[in-house]
Amino acid sequence: MTLLAVAVAGRGLVDPAEPVFRADDEALLRGGAAFETVRTYDGRPFLLDRHLARLRFSIEALALPDAAGVEELVELVLGAAPPDHVLRLYRTERALVATVAPLPEGLEDLRARGLSLRAVDGAPASLLAGAKTTSYDQAFAARRAAERAGADDALFVAGGTVLETATANIWWRRGEEVFTPAVQAGVLPGVTRGLVCELTDAREGDFALAELAGAAEAFTTSSIREVMPVVSLDGRPIGTGAPGPLAARLQAAVRLRSRR
Repeated sequence: MTLLAVAVAGRGLVDPAEPVFRADDEALLRGGAAFETVRTYDGRPFLLDRHLARLRFSIEALALPDAAGVEELVELVLGAAPPDHVLRLYRTERALVATVAPLPEGLEDLRARGLSLRAVDGAPASLLAGAKTTSYDQAFAARRAAERAGADDALFVAGGTVLETATANIWWRRGEEVFTPAVQAGVLPGVTRGLVCELTDAREGDFALAELAGAAEAFTTSSIREVMPVVSLDGRPIGTGAPGPLAARLQAAVRLRSRR
C-alpha cells in the first residue's frame, strides 16, 4: 500500500515514509488498535460521522485513549491528498494517526465480473463484538485459503449460520425479499451495511448457508468496494451466476448519496 499523506496527533503532517508507531505500542505487541477505513469522494469522506462514532465505540471496547483531535487530522490529510482516495484512521495506545492511500485498482472490473466466495467455518470471539480492530489475521488467512481454492474471498460460517466475508457484510435476495445476517459476534455493524439497511427492507437474523446458496442474487457491502455482486459460492453459481439487478441499483444509490 502506497501512502499519499500521513498526519499524527501532536505532530501534524509527516513524511509518509517516516515511522509513526513506537516499538513498545500495544498495537504492535498484541494487535490492540482501533481503526476505520473511509472512502473519500471528491474530497469528502463519505459517512464520516458514522465512521467516527464506530471508531469511538471500538476505542472504548479496547480501553484505548480517546480520539480527541481526529477531525483535525482528517482535515490535514484531506488537504494533502487527491480528491478520491482511501482515508484510514488509527487509534493505538500511543498514537492517533490518519493516512491517505490510492483506491485499489480493478474495482469496477471486479464489480462487472462479480465475486466468488468459499465458505470457511469459523466462530469469532464475542468479547469485542461490534468493534473494528486491526486483528485481521484470521480473516486474511481465510481469504488466502479461499484464493488458493480458486475463489476471491472467504465467507465465514459458524455452525451452519452465515456471518460475513473477510472484510465485508453479506446480503442476498430471494424473490423480492432481501436478507442479511444480524449484527452479532462475527458480524461487524458495517457503515455501508447501515446505509443499505436504510435503502432496503432487509430482514436481519440468523440464516443457514443453504439460504444464501439458493438465493436469486447476492452481494457484499463495504466502504471501499461499496456494493459488490457475488456470483458463486463454493464453486456453484448463485442465481444466474452473473451480477444481479438489486446490487446494481444499490450501487447506484450509494454513489448518488456520496455526491450529496
